[in-house]
Amino acid sequence: MKKIVSACLAGVFSLTLLLPTISIAESAAPQEIDSGRNKLIGYMLGKQLPVMHFSDKEVDDDLAFAAFDLYIKQLDFQKRFLLQEDVNKLSVMAPAIDNNLLKGTIALPDEGYTILSRRIDEVEKITGELLAAGFDYNRDENYETDPDKLKYAVTLQDLRERWRKILKGQIVSRYLDLVEEQKEAKEQKDDKELWKEAEDKVAKRNQNFFHRMHQETLQDHYDRYFNSITRAFDPHTNYMPPANKEDFDIHMRGSLEGIGALLREEDGYIKVVNIIPGSASARQGMLQAEDIILEVAQGAEDPVEITDMRLRDAVRLIRGPKGGEVRLTVKKIDGTKVIIPIIRDVVQIEETFVKSSLLEGPGGKKIGYVMIPSFYRDFEKTRNGSDARNSTDDTRKVVEELKKAGMSGLILDLRNNGGGSLMDAVDTAGLFFPVGPVVQVKNNYGSIRVLSDEDPSIVWDGPLLVLVNQFSASASEIVAAALQDYGRAVIVGGAHTHGKGTVQTLIDMNENIPLLHLKKYEDLGALKVTIQKFYRVNGGSTQYKGVEPDIVLPSLFQHLESGEQYLDYSLPWDQVEPVSFVRYGSTPIDLDLLKAKSSQRVAKDEGLQVIADEAEKALQRSKQTTMSLKLSDMTAQLEEAKVARDKIGAHYRKFREEQGADRGEEPSPGLEEEQDKDKWKEDIKEDPYINESIHILGDM
Repeated sequence: MKKIVSACLAGVFSLTLLLPTISIAESAAPQEIDSGRNKLIGYMLGKQLPVMHFSDKEVDDDLAFAAFDLYIKQLDFQKRFLLQEDVNKLSVMAPAIDNNLLKGTIALPDEGYTILSRRIDEVEKITGELLAAGFDYNRDENYETDPDKLKYAVTLQDLRERWRKILKGQIVSRYLDLVEEQKEAKEQKDDKELWKEAEDKVAKRNQNFFHRMHQETLQDHYDRYFNSITRAFDPHTNYMPPANKEDFDIHMRGSLEGIGALLREEDGYIKVVNIIPGSASARQGMLQAEDIILEVAQGAEDPVEITDMRLRDAVRLIRGPKGGEVRLTVKKIDGTKVIIPIIRDVVQIEETFVKSSLLEGPGGKKIGYVMIPSFYRDFEKTRNGSDARNSTDDTRKVVEELKKAGMSGLILDLRNNGGGSLMDAVDTAGLFFPVGPVVQVKNNYGSIRVLSDEDPSIVWDGPLLVLVNQFSASASEIVAAALQDYGRAVIVGGAHTHGKGTVQTLIDMNENIPLLHLKKYEDLGALKVTIQKFYRVNGGSTQYKGVEPDIVLPSLFQHLESGEQYLDYSLPWDQVEPVSFVRYGSTPIDLDLLKAKSSQRVAKDEGLQVIADEAEKALQRSKQTTMSLKLSDMTAQLEEAKVARDKIGAHYRKFREEQGADRGEEPSPGLEEEQDKDKWKEDIKEDPYINESIHILGDM
């Protein structure tokens, strides 16, 4: 098969919001299916994936049941359409999935499409009747919001009751939004008008929702079925139909106009994977990894619900021309809902590069700070033999400048760094110790290659601290792991990093059609396949577990099930033989002493204690998945979430005032753009993690 793109250069791959604008109607045009083409795709998946994939997984009964589990989840994860009898009927086909693939016969997507289409018709009729009948908004009742805790409805009457609660919750939520908007509106409406408007908007939103559901084609169901097969191998192995393959190619060419967020479709939800540094989302600041996007609105227009929407259609709603506003209704990791307005723009390239600053530490010591948003390299120039800008050279340059300025310790910030160039991960780690191995790479044949730093020079030999979080992935985990194994740096952050220790490649299925299938079919699409795995120099994998910091600080995300270990059918942690390497320095870092001193400071640090308190409350909220549908209770929940956000914001404002960073001075004419460009320097002064890192470096 022809390899189109080597994906070892990326931390987390998914569709990105950087696509050409295509209307919903265009994307949902009627589509004839070619049964011969689909049989061929299924046959190729069954025969070729076990050979190409890193794991030893075979197309057998275990894989068949895993694929069925994923198929049912993508069919109706929120359990809003299928009855238990439907699932029972489809589950009879699960044991035959493996044999059918190898025989080139497929039945499940046809049956699933037929059943779901019938249920969509029935539910659409039910919702129309419920909306016409109205609701008692003061009735004391609850609704379970976690689909994993829900069972499929047994009867249509059970399904009707479930939708009654769904619709009531939507209307109350929309009413509360309108009440909030009313506070700033010039024209005031009475309560009766607000309720009527909320009901009308929900009715229209559901009308659009069902219209979109009816546009799903049988080929769409086949494509999702194929992706269920591939994802049973691991979460990063995907089948990409022709349209998705084109979207992927656009992303790899670097067309960066839009809001700048990487998304994935997960169990019927559209979830944010990563925010592109320098993008409109990054500059706006509210959208974060692991946020779930529930609705999309074009400016002040009515929002469109995107739950259960195909990823490419959701992307095309969000993406738009530069300067246009999109409003995203987002469910945050603590369960709260917020509306995030973003003005679409191109990525500001300077924001994607390495940044540095000189900070003041205890006793007047100077602490260097270097942030690496990603491990980048201009590969086009590299191939042409010319000088190519890269993160290694940029890091070396800023560290040299900080040394000249008299720094006594260095913070390397890899938080939210999703990965990038493997070459630069190896070279960047090598800036801080002499020659030696950095990472081991094992392929699907069991062969191991060791990548080493071969430059004996050391750019910085003083105290070094690396900041990470749950969104540090792939190449950034390689750097943190190597510096930890060498005893070169203290790693500080949340409980663990993301844990993506695998490498993918994109393969064009049209280039390796089996000889017995000589007929020319339309584009078969592509496969993104996991082909390699990373291992630390001590032999342990970065896959699944990630990197566990030496010093763990409180985090708002600590309750969040985020990372490779929480993804369905992710590859397990394992280990290979360690490679020979020499630990750095003659005197090892006394981690026990550093932990003890840090723990004492954290207990007294107001900012970190605010985070710890709110993290505990967020954990409790995440466990309370049953939502009250009573108006007074929903109002109280909304106010509680607002108080929590304001509490953290109030601390940061107080911190700035104490640091003299907020004196209420008017900006000088012509300096607004410059101040906006350097806003990140003010942000790091407010960052409690950087503040504690400065103290840890002082202890070192």
